[in-house]
Amino acid sequence: MHEIWKDMFVLAVPILEKILRPICVYVFLIVGLRLSGKRELVQLNPFDLVVLLTLSNTVQNAIIGEDNTVTGGIIGATSLLIVNYLVVRFLYKHRSLDQFVEGRSDVLIEDGKVKTQHLRKELITMAQLEAAARKQGFDSLSEVQQCVLEPGGTISFIGKKPDTDELRHQAMLKRMDELVAEIAKLRGSQPPLKA
Repeated sequence: MHEIWKDMFVLAVPILEKILRPICVYVFLIVGLRLSGKRELVQLNPFDLVVLLTLSNTVQNAIIGEDNTVTGGIIGATSLLIVNYLVVRFLYKHRSLDQFVEGRSDVLIEDGKVKTQHLRKELITMAQLEAAARKQGFDSLSEVQQCVLEPGGTISFIGKKPDTDELRHQAMLKRMDELVAEIAKLRGSQPPLKA
């Protein structure tokens, strides 16, 4: 029974190495994901998903080294959590550095016009952009006034607002429907079905 406890809790590598390994991998992944673009963070296609899954498996050995103990895993995980906490707090207080690390927003549609050069830069196809718009309730990109790819990888859409003539037209149609229903009620018949 003594060997089981030893295998589970006695570290096979020095504790400083257990702390430094996850920190090095963390820094590498932050830089690597930043250089690969915002698209990698949220807009995953099957290829991106495979890359992220194999990436996590690839760096696992770099994080744990020759140590498979529970103690080593807890130390590694704690190191990652603490480093992430410190980085997030530091970047929160230093906005310009945060903007450099996370990047800037990228406008994909402006005034209803798709900026294809920005789509190419971010490796987003028209089909992917249309699918993202449908997820947010737009039937087509013609309904979109502005679309922004945020630094975290999310895509935000702002719909076109109808102009005053369109609003007036809709109000008149609504009032006409109400009048037709009122006339039908006065005649004692059912109102006609809407087309």
